[in-house]
Amino acid sequence: MDPAQHGAAVAAEAASFIATVTGADLSTAVPTCPGWTLGDLTQHVGGVHRWFSELLRRRVQQPPTSRAVDLHLPERPQGLPDWLAESAAQSAEVFAATDLDAPMWAWGVDQHARFWVRRMLFETLVHRVDAQLALGLTPQVDRASAVDGIDEFLTNLPFAASFAPLTAQLRTPNRAIRFSCPDEDWLFDLRPDGFALTADTADGTAARTADATVRGTATDLLLLLYGRLDPRSGAVQLLGDQDLLDHWFAHSAF
Repeated sequence: MDPAQHGAAVAAEAASFIATVTGADLSTAVPTCPGWTLGDLTQHVGGVHRWFSELLRRRVQQPPTSRAVDLHLPERPQGLPDWLAESAAQSAEVFAATDLDAPMWAWGVDQHARFWVRRMLFETLVHRVDAQLALGLTPQVDRASAVDGIDEFLTNLPFAASFAPLTAQLRTPNRAIRFSCPDEDWLFDLRPDGFALTADTADGTAARTADATVRGTATDLLLLLYGRLDPRSGAVQLLGDQDLLDHWFAHSAF
């Protein structure tokens, strides 16, 4: 996917989320978000839409000192799906009016407005999956979104320590993990001085060797990275250094 596609994809994911929770019992527990109900999940997603929209309106150039934003929450929980629809409509308007290449602060590597639209896509998509799992549904993720989501997760993981402190412990003595789905590969280096998604070749001609490989469909890899799929479920292949993989899954969530 390219940045110009992300806004429409956010709208589609928000619509799918709203369709999932409309008419559902919002007190239903969400197992993939321990301690949350569907109502909590819906409020979270709508709140993030409104918060990201505010960041984009202001074109913030420094980390914000407060996350306070007027959510205009409904008086009754039953109003949350309609409130989320309003939140998504607001974000869609802001996305459409935004120069995606405009420089602005972001917590990830891409210091442009487009970072926030892409981030909103996967915030909404993953929580839509959470809602569907909570209701016993089988989530579907189109391949293009899944591939883009894997790349977005791995690209930004090195910058997530401020809100996901366990990621700082991913550093290891020069190890590498390959994440592989049909026609796509990502190589992630773990070093004593840091960790990052890297180029796939050592000298421009030969694929680098990984100490461990995780292989599956794009959708399964995306859900695995976000902790929505048990690595031992059999849905993906775990090859190579199992201790390294255990270390990854214990410290990579954000």
